[in-house]
Amino acid sequence: MIDADDVRRIALSLPETAEKEAWSMPTFRVAGRMYLTVPDDETSIAVRCPRYEREELIAAEPEKFWVPPHEAGSAWVRVRLAALEDLDELRDVLVDSWRQAAPDRLREAHPGLVPGAGAGTAGTGAGAVS
Repeated sequence: MIDADDVRRIALSLPETAEKEAWSMPTFRVAGRMYLTVPDDETSIAVRCPRYEREELIAAEPEKFWVPPHEAGSAWVRVRLAALEDLDELRDVLVDSWRQAAPDRLREAHPGLVPGAGAGTAGTGAGAVS
């Protein structure tokens, strides 16, 4: 089962990611911009997601994606860890959020670091985490 340790391991493998506590929970930032939080109960994560895409995600997989009422106006979505298929899907979610927060120089330096690129090469610009 996927847990907060898996989230932390994959997040910290992404280029220039740093963990910082905020609001009494772990948050992860790329070049100082937050792209991931792990709320207290550690059963879900919050990631960046454009609002126009978020509604489609929630409609397609409501058991996996949701937004608490207090985050309805934000460009974030929650992801239930237990609903993810595997670590590759977790990696894809984290990479997508990382790319939304990362500055152009990092996205350009790591063109292969995209959702669906496979496992085993995160941080090299060619893919993911095994």
